[in-house]
Amino acid sequence: MTQTPTAQARAHFTVPANHPMVTVLGSGDALLRVIEKAFPAADIHVRGNEISAVGDAKEVALIQRVFDEMMLVLRTGQPMTEDAVERSIAMLKASENGEGDGQETPAEVLTQNILSSRGRTIRPKTLNQKRYVDAIDKHTIVFGIGPAGTGKTYLAMAKAVQALQSKQVNRIILTRPAVEAGERLGFLPGTLYEKIDPYLRPLYDALHDMLDPDSIPRLMAAGTIEVAPLAYMRGRAHPIFTNVLTPEGWRPIGDLQVGDLVIGSNGEPTPVLGVYPQGEKDVYRVTAQDGAWTLCCGEHLWTVRAASDKRRDKPWRVLETQEMIGNLRAAHARRYELPMLTAPVSFPEREVPMDPYALGLLLGDGCLTGSTTPSFSAEDEELVHALETALPGITVRHKGGPDYVLNRVKSPGDVVTLENPVTRMLRELDLVGTRSHSKFVPDDYLYNSAEVRLAVLQGLLDSDGGPVTQDDRTCRVQYTTASIVLRDDVIALVQSLGGVAYTRRRSAEGRKQGTALAAHRYDSHVVDIRLPEGIEPFRLPRKREKYHAAGGGGRPMRFIDSIEPAGREETVCIQVAAEDSLYVTQDYLLTHNTLNDAFIILDEAQNTSAEQMKMFLTRLGFDSKIVVTGDVTQVDLPSGTKSGLRQVQDILEGLDDVHFSRLTSQDVVRHKLVGRIVDAYEKYDSQHGTENGSHKGRGRGK
Repeated sequence: MTQTPTAQARAHFTVPANHPMVTVLGSGDALLRVIEKAFPAADIHVRGNEISAVGDAKEVALIQRVFDEMMLVLRTGQPMTEDAVERSIAMLKASENGEGDGQETPAEVLTQNILSSRGRTIRPKTLNQKRYVDAIDKHTIVFGIGPAGTGKTYLAMAKAVQALQSKQVNRIILTRPAVEAGERLGFLPGTLYEKIDPYLRPLYDALHDMLDPDSIPRLMAAGTIEVAPLAYMRGRAHPIFTNVLTPEGWRPIGDLQVGDLVIGSNGEPTPVLGVYPQGEKDVYRVTAQDGAWTLCCGEHLWTVRAASDKRRDKPWRVLETQEMIGNLRAAHARRYELPMLTAPVSFPEREVPMDPYALGLLLGDGCLTGSTTPSFSAEDEELVHALETALPGITVRHKGGPDYVLNRVKSPGDVVTLENPVTRMLRELDLVGTRSHSKFVPDDYLYNSAEVRLAVLQGLLDSDGGPVTQDDRTCRVQYTTASIVLRDDVIALVQSLGGVAYTRRRSAEGRKQGTALAAHRYDSHVVDIRLPEGIEPFRLPRKREKYHAAGGGGRPMRFIDSIEPAGREETVCIQVAAEDSLYVTQDYLLTHNTLNDAFIILDEAQNTSAEQMKMFLTRLGFDSKIVVTGDVTQVDLPSGTKSGLRQVQDILEGLDDVHFSRLTSQDVVRHKLVGRIVDAYEKYDSQHGTENGSHKGRGRGK
């Protein structure tokens, strides 16, 4: 196309022969009339495949660009419509007037395909829509704010489906606040899904536009797509009395506050970012094959891996408790493996009165009654020497057979009545008077550094434990005690170091003790132990060598064994800052409430409270994306409640990796009248102010 330098500018355009004129001019010249209406001062003439325009130089230049952009679109095989021509003209005029950065052309906007499904292609239709879609690609959290009909939710849904199909995420989560019912749906008739359906119907409709309708129930049943009101989506909770591990030990989850520290999967402290009471909920007992268990609600999240995932080198997945019920076995094997601690728990180091290895030996084979001088039984002289070395002020005297007495080292002038140092330390630890069935590991050792805990465990295993070899299998460690409390303490030591422990009871009834043929007085408790690689269970050479000769302990593993209803309880959920979102709960089970590998959309976000918005945003997991959509002029919250969408703009605007896309009436892609209605309301609001804004509904604009 060339311009003629006359008083009036002239442009001439030739349509290539391979493009029928009807594709350029439209049926009945409809597209041509749109252009003529947009540039009334110019004369446009068509002869054959030749188009010419005469008029003001600025208008002629724009007409030239309109036809250039139309041809670029047509070359992609995409037809031009009246709406597309109108939007192209609007974009070009805006660019000519200095609005926007002018980097995107109409052809780039109109030919950007997001998703092709069921014979239709979903793409942005305006410049702001394209920038909104591009922002979703570039940022982790995107807010799409604008009036109804601007495609905020629909485009976000298309990007979510695209991400799922390209395996960028493992699941899609769609949610809306059901404020029209005050998020109290109990009074409505029907099942839960029938109650919430009216509030979620727009999301379902969009899904059916983008996916095969027959596949949607299957994807929802598998947890790949979750559609739920915000009140239900947030309810991933424990009973308030559930223990969570902190650097100081176990604390009920209901006592935690924002800023408190809990232990993550790497054994290190991680801060609590949010605490959200959930009210009374149905809870389930989730039990692993080693007997570890905890209580949680049906929506609580678990990181799990199936055997097929492991074989195919697929990542761990996140499933709700209720998704796994009835699906816990695969060919009679447990289906879902749980993650283990990747490193021993890092408790703060505490001062202790007795060497931890010596304590372990005495808990295993020591006499701590306090009625006599402390003594120790051992067949291995190495243990006797180790005990003597670890206890200053003590000399070990052989009494006979395997028995040794721990005497105080006497100095000239000592008073005979001076207390034995071992007795003094045992008294300080409240262990004096304990017997085989009542021994325990003091808290100062249970919640001490990994080195201290391992030393105690090594003392216990060197005295009362040992390696158990099996053909064609790695070596497990076995420990036996008559004390129920000591059994549980040994299990806790093992679990805190990243291992697993199984326990079984051997009844005392009818069981004889060695050559004395005396009946056992107490049941014994056998603990089978597997520790992670790098955690040495023994110091005693003969046990250590046998353990390693058999291949070591292998890899500790946990699998979900059962999920059973456990009544209703008052519940709470927390959000932590750990990279993988995991925290340690009862029996050193790892669980979390955060959504990883997910594309999450919060629609109608203007109807969230400030607390709900914070709760939702802090659920963001790793390799996930959040899109929040809403219209701040359509708030339907109770009077006095501030919209979380309004507040969040003041809080997060300018934050790295968070983007606010603002759409206007010019981006409305519904009936043209919708855009004019939006403009009319905005004009009314600007003229009358918020005091007369009762048309907005209850408390809108708050």
